Amino acid sequence: MRAYRQFASVYDRLMEDMPYPEWLGFMRQCWDRYGVPRSVVDLGCGTGSLSIPLARSGFEVYGLDLSADMLTVARSKWEETPAEVLRQRGSIRWLQQDMREWELAEPVDACISFCDCLNYLTEPEDVEAALRATWRGLKDGGVFLFDVHAPAQLLRYAEEQPFTLDERDIAYIWTSDYDAERSEIEHQLTIFARDERSGERLSQPLFQRIEEVHVQRAYDAGWLTAALRRAGFSRVEAFADFRLEPPTPDSERLFFAAVR
Repeated sequence: MRAYRQFASVYDRLMEDMPYPEWLGFMRQCWDRYGVPRSVVDLGCGTGSLSIPLARSGFEVYGLDLSADMLTVARSKWEETPAEVLRQRGSIRWLQQDMREWELAEPVDACISFCDCLNYLTEPEDVEAALRATWRGLKDGGVFLFDVHAPAQLLRYAEEQPFTLDERDIAYIWTSDYDAERSEIEHQLTIFARDERSGERLSQPLFQRIEEVHVQRAYDAGWLTAALRRAGFSRVEAFADFRLEPPTPDSERLFFAAVR
């Protein structure tokens, strides 16, 4: 499992090009298909980039993450929402919990887990534990929506690395080591983030160096479908790349909808 520390402070800057609108659009498509929820758990919510738009749209949201630092950033972003918006919209509760054993006082209508959170569970038994916890946390008829990197995508990362970024306020060097037998990849990131406060005191700003290691493992669609059924889900459908279409060998992201 990963626990973001210094990384939380620069996460949104590095992730600003992520397809958050597409994730939100995929949710809407699925909820039109399976039923629109009232209460939603965002499992592995990070800095709240999906939780907050959902709450602003009127949902009762529970943002769960293992990292206290990521939740601190999420709370700060939510508190910046204008009061008149908060009064007219939904709500959020931020909770530090492990996705393998999360629980609330009452079951919810839906659970989401996007941005490949489950890929960070690198042992099959941990994935199965998270699926069982989610089944327990849903009402009957509740739906679990999530995505993961497909095995082929991790291989692409390995073949295309290293990756670099060099901008005025932030830079990184990103390398990867791939274990084909386990379909597992280890990402090593060295990030240099500008300390804006130093520019007020010095002629040249200082940069903070952040070292991060992230390990992900990919599971194929057949195994995940079987694991969802073992967890108790009665209806399971697999899709790919933000569309309600079956996966292909070239799919980058696998999407799942599982109904309790």
